[in-house]
Amino acid sequence: MASGTTDTRPLSPHLQVWRWHATMLSSILHRTSGIINYIGAVALTVWLVLLATDSEGAVAILTTGALSWLTTIGLIVLTWSVTYHLFNGLRHLAWDAGRGFDPQGSNLRSTLIIGGSFVPPAIIWFFALTGGAS
Repeated sequence: MASGTTDTRPLSPHLQVWRWHATMLSSILHRTSGIINYIGAVALTVWLVLLATDSEGAVAILTTGALSWLTTIGLIVLTWSVTYHLFNGLRHLAWDAGRGFDPQGSNLRSTLIIGGSFVPPAIIWFFALTGGAS
């Protein structure tokens, strides 16, 4: 570009230009849940190795000691992450088949997936934490 001239081309749109919608949030959550699933798989592998090597002290700290609440929260988040990633992955499978690209329907399905992803973990952890007692 020559000195003294200004470029009048529009800049690439950024977050402040776009109106947030469910499909955009769904895309971000899909990437985030993939990262959480990766970290969770590594953490579960480490935990299984500790169990297999009979490291009772480390396992006791994670399951009954001071970190047990953190372990429980991590497992709840991992359960949600796997559920969300599965539901959204099914939507991506439909997209691969060429279905579901209409904007209104896509936003509706994104909203349903985001909201619905909390139901299975809530049921699972209700039974896990209460023993099924109501």
